[in-house]
Amino acid sequence: MTARRAVAIIGTGPTGIYSLKHLLGAGLPLDVTLYERGPRAGIGMPYSPQTANKSMLANIASIEIPPVVSTYLEWLEAQPPARLASYGLDPEDLDDRQFTPRLLLGEYFRDQLLYLVEDARAAGHRIAIHENTEVLDIGTGEEGLTATTLAVRDGPFDRVIVATGHQFPDVDEATRTYFPSPWSGLIEAAIPAVRVGIMGTSLSSIDAAMAVVNQHGRFRSRNGTLRFDLDPASSDLEVVLMSRTGVLPEADFYCPIPYEPLTFVTGPALAACLKTSKPLDAAFDLIKDEITQADPAFALRLGLKSLTADSFPNAYFASRETSDAFEWARRNLQEVEYNKAHKITVAWRYALLRIHEEVEDIVADLPEADRERFDSGLKKVFVDNYAAVPSESIRRLLALRDAGILSLLTLGEDYELDREESVTRITRRDGQVDTFEVFIDARGQKALTSEDLPFPSLRRTLLENGQEIPDVSQDYSLIEAGSYTGRLCLAALPYLMHDRPFVQGFTACADIAEAIAAGLTTRRRRRLVS
Repeated sequence: MTARRAVAIIGTGPTGIYSLKHLLGAGLPLDVTLYERGPRAGIGMPYSPQTANKSMLANIASIEIPPVVSTYLEWLEAQPPARLASYGLDPEDLDDRQFTPRLLLGEYFRDQLLYLVEDARAAGHRIAIHENTEVLDIGTGEEGLTATTLAVRDGPFDRVIVATGHQFPDVDEATRTYFPSPWSGLIEAAIPAVRVGIMGTSLSSIDAAMAVVNQHGRFRSRNGTLRFDLDPASSDLEVVLMSRTGVLPEADFYCPIPYEPLTFVTGPALAACLKTSKPLDAAFDLIKDEITQADPAFALRLGLKSLTADSFPNAYFASRETSDAFEWARRNLQEVEYNKAHKITVAWRYALLRIHEEVEDIVADLPEADRERFDSGLKKVFVDNYAAVPSESIRRLLALRDAGILSLLTLGEDYELDREESVTRITRRDGQVDTFEVFIDARGQKALTSEDLPFPSLRRTLLENGQEIPDVSQDYSLIEAGSYTGRLCLAALPYLMHDRPFVQGFTACADIAEAIAAGLTTRRRRRLVS
């Protein structure tokens, strides 16, 4: 009889849920303990009422979400019409490419977790869920790992999976006038009608703007046009989005899913680039070939043939940086909506979307100089491409612009940010000073190091073993980490971003979980990157 495997999963957002799903599919009898710091397991930080409201949209649709027990669309279609209506959804209009509120996506994952647990228990597995329970430390012993909470020390566990999701170490710096992230109390805060600065222009920045403006007015759709009506008492409200380039994100575009295969930018071809004297340049030659084949007119218009890995980003952003950002957004929105209605794919956009996933596999193995070049150039292009936002988010930005509430500030490469007790000041290179009574840093998740780990014993062991960045194998278990080696799997995305700069989204969560489950049945482990 096969012995039960005792597993602890710390964090019950999407990564934790997919981990449980794939562990249950490994064919081993399991004793699983799930720890959730929040009040309701299964939701995940970006999808909880503490960090989101009904106006905040997810930028992923059912067609892209790996199903747990059922697909997201199947779950939506099974919901009572009144529940959908409370989120602004019409049951007759549901489809698998639709963007929905983040809160509703959180409810889906919670329901999926509960279904998964019910089925697992019926199959003979032991599953325990501890809500409102923060794991304070992860210890080691001869028989396995332990998890220490405020009340007890649980274990021993054969495997501990750290799936803690997003983490913002500076959250304690939040005040009534300064928010170091949109997740640092912004949703619960009463924001006055003053000049509000928001650092960043991504979906997180748009969500931050929504959290502010919805306290001072409401969006209304009239004759097919979205507008924002500001409360008369809030006439002093001004929201300023800002970034170095002053570029707004583009709207999410139509493309075939699953992705079609690439011709030139393939795993073997990229691996061969690493053996050359100039790996990044060799890889960019493949990228040029791929884009040129996909969209010759775009390649010719951009002058792609003469561009390098360093000059391509400048050419890519040039027309947007010299255009009015809101007019560009208006034209882009019209194009995207037409293409969606007629199922038209913009070939160069689709090529970049597929290329970035292949290129990510070699980033960690690039020479240091090439890695710096990549981070300062091509990475920005790929992020801009895959971080396209829901069309509705662009419509909202335009409505705020038309209402005279929203503006965009181009900071340039050199600026200084000074926090004072009641205001935040931005000083640009030309000496121009902008003052904000409320300031929100919405630039998103930063890559974290071992020093940021919230588990003292694990943190100390990694640092003592010279691992400023945790070293993981292909099944995400730690390598050369003392008694944690092979026992602790690090599935928290912020700690993987150094070697996988584009790791994000539910597909990545599911892939990581599948690799962890596969590792439970084997002793062979190789580094995630060479």
